[in-house]
Amino acid sequence: MTALVSSDVRVPTPRHYLMCPPRYFAVDYAINPWMDPTQPVDRDLALAQWTRLRDTYRSFGHTVDEIEPQPGLPDMVFAANSGTVVDSQVLGSRFRAPERSAEAEHFRRWFVEHGYRDVIMPSKINEAEGDFAWTGRVLLAGTGFRTDPEAHAEAQEALGVPVVSLRLTDPRYYHLDTALFVLAEATDSAPAQVAYYPEAFSPGSRRVLARLFPDAVRADEADASCLGLNGVSDGHNVVLPGEATALAARLAERGYEPVLVDISELRKAGGGPKCCTLEIRK
Repeated sequence: MTALVSSDVRVPTPRHYLMCPPRYFAVDYAINPWMDPTQPVDRDLALAQWTRLRDTYRSFGHTVDEIEPQPGLPDMVFAANSGTVVDSQVLGSRFRAPERSAEAEHFRRWFVEHGYRDVIMPSKINEAEGDFAWTGRVLLAGTGFRTDPEAHAEAQEALGVPVVSLRLTDPRYYHLDTALFVLAEATDSAPAQVAYYPEAFSPGSRRVLARLFPDAVRADEADASCLGLNGVSDGHNVVLPGEATALAARLAERGYEPVLVDISELRKAGGGPKCCTLEIRK
């Protein structure tokens, strides 16, 4: 998609992602409002969509590592829920749903085997980048449905960064990454920029977001209802679900380059581009 004329200059930065192929993807249970085990799932289509997403990142010059999927863990494709990495410090995950609990150990082992020796595993329910968004200055931390509020303080101690708590109130947006994502991290010369869906948050959290990010892109119901806020940005290219056309147009007006991808099969489990993408920040 061609960006509209804008005075903003957006510069991409190289990223390092960890992803998991959906080899065993299925919707065998329901742990969020998007999941319906009675509806058929096309695993081959899910794998093809995931592959295009991975290849899109690589076409931008980003590094993408892959973890081996495990039978019996159909949601392991949603790698973002399994770790938060800031300045090479890894904080693992602890899932609320017992169906996903074994994923945490597989990801912990991957990090240890790839040189991250001091992986910290949380004692509180902590669904990682599902509920944590690094802005370059502070860690935005969601709660309300999955991650425990106490996990926010635990993350601050483990990662050594300030944490801002935000409360989600709409069960359709059960993770922070379904209602907010970072478009550009803060630098020495510019504040962070985010996009978010205000109605997913409590009134107090909306006021916090308005104070922290007065120049944010505010999404509407149409943007949110296709998981359009489950996006991934490198500061210039912004990968979004294919249906998020209105949000894409607003981002183009800000000087970003929206890239629309089909993730419809994985959305049957409540996932989008960001759910599939764990960022490793060194």
